[in-house]
Amino acid sequence: MTVSSTPRFISFDSFDNNTEQFHSAVRAQLAQDIEVLFAYAKLPSPLIDACRYVMTGQGKLVRPLLVASAFDSVNHSNANNTANDANKSPDRKINQNNDLEGLLENGSDYDMARRAALAVELLHTYSLVHDDLPCMDDDDLRRGQPTAHIVFEESTALLAGDVLQTLSFEVLTAELPTFAPFDADIASQLIAIFAPRARRMVSGQMLDLNAEASASIMQEDLEAIHRDKTGALIEAAMLMGGVCAGATAPQRMALQECAQHIGLAFQVQDDVLDVTMTTDTLGKPAGSDEKLDKSTYVKLMGVEDATSYAQSLFNDGRTAIIRELIHHKSSSCELGNDANNDALLALIEWLWARKK
Repeated sequence: MTVSSTPRFISFDSFDNNTEQFHSAVRAQLAQDIEVLFAYAKLPSPLIDACRYVMTGQGKLVRPLLVASAFDSVNHSNANNTANDANKSPDRKINQNNDLEGLLENGSDYDMARRAALAVELLHTYSLVHDDLPCMDDDDLRRGQPTAHIVFEESTALLAGDVLQTLSFEVLTAELPTFAPFDADIASQLIAIFAPRARRMVSGQMLDLNAEASASIMQEDLEAIHRDKTGALIEAAMLMGGVCAGATAPQRMALQECAQHIGLAFQVQDDVLDVTMTTDTLGKPAGSDEKLDKSTYVKLMGVEDATSYAQSLFNDGRTAIIRELIHHKSSSCELGNDANNDALLALIEWLWARKK
């Protein structure tokens, strides 16, 4: 596969704030970067075949999109703040586009975001491969195609998950072609964000398995599970994207607050889709939660109340971003009002509208 040695900065503004075009560009860059990483890793067959199979399926790629969107939103916010400061100081004249070009002059900041996007998708995919194994959920369909242990031997699928997990950390500091040398300061911050949330994701999976044997579970217990199992990696994605763009402490707090709402909303929404969508639409077995007798928000609240709860969580996440990154005063928290000019807000609206 031919890859560009000088990838351009993918900006939401570059596509006239078109969400699908922006997402397509991020996905295309990620596909190139996956091939670069696999060429670097030199994994033996059939391990490399299994890794490529699971990493190139038709996934939503929500977590890499969160990295890219957070990166873009923080850059946009900081560029606006710089421009506002310049307007207040007549002696200070700054061109917003030139300022952004200066920030990304050697590509290191954007390339660290590319590394972060790879890291979260590698870790997420590892978790899916292991979740699908016979010893876990024993599923035979994922992302619209047979699961790894169905196509390859179970041992190969197990090892594919293992190596994707290790690569998710290695990619943050690896000497990769087409990437600028890694920034040691940013890399250390990324690892400090990523490692504990990777551990929380696994802990959440264990709590989820434990809950299957529970006769009854309260909403706060269910939320505790999913703040780790699903929410932790969503937190990591948004914070890592922000850090790569030089997010301030208040911006990081806003990103984390937003991520906590979105991570929980995403799981509530998944529970609803599991009982309202078909297998063909989902790309994985519909009704699997009921088959495994999992504790879900639908079982606890019903479809209508669970849907309303997911919407309120998405709106709370959106409000956190508007307050700190958009600097836009709005009395309404309905989705869609400001999504035409900010990558993160557009992504939240896109997530709310998803059907799989």
